[in-house]
Amino acid sequence: MTKDYKTVQNESNSEFTEKRSRFIGYCKPVTTEQEAVDFINSRRSEHWNATHNVYAYSLREGNIKRYSDDGEPSGTAGMPVLDVITKNEIYDVCIVVTRYFGGVLLGTGGLVRAYSQGAKVALDAGNVVMMQSCLMCQARCSYNQYGKVSSLIMEIGATIDDTVYEADVLIKFHIKPEYLDKLNKQLADATSGEIQAVSDSEKYFMSEVEK
Repeated sequence: MTKDYKTVQNESNSEFTEKRSRFIGYCKPVTTEQEAVDFINSRRSEHWNATHNVYAYSLREGNIKRYSDDGEPSGTAGMPVLDVITKNEIYDVCIVVTRYFGGVLLGTGGLVRAYSQGAKVALDAGNVVMMQSCLMCQARCSYNQYGKVSSLIMEIGATIDDTVYEADVLIKFHIKPEYLDKLNKQLADATSGEIQAVSDSEKYFMSEVEK
């Protein structure tokens, strides 16, 4: 599993007007090129009469990045959208910025700013989140040890997902990989070496990105 990464939580859109041109920024979480292409085509179908449907997308798998100016002057539309994605280190996302021309030319700088803004408002509406790689772990203890063991797990920043009460107690939780060794040392110290947490898989969990 690769490192933590940022993506968008929701499919969303937001719009604004710049010198009478209407810009609509759309974004969607995607994990494959086919998903990105399908999203782009759906926006093109919805806005078949728009002046431009500019797009950019970035995928973790294969580190794929694509963009299109869709008829705008080269470098003034698709690349600025991709730049917003790249500079914010966001992956597995596709953005389409639709433009309805309002009769006033924006110029090269104006186009770059407008399409950048379209990407930004789309990402804001989509809610950028952090996908954190965590180890799926479990620790088995006696009922007498449960209070101490569960407290240590939570105090180190892990999240308890389930607790199974049988002849003893099985605590299932997820934790950042860099904290597991420290937790096991604390568990060993607290239980005279009786309790150790073991990991059997990894999984991504979503968390909010600090603004």
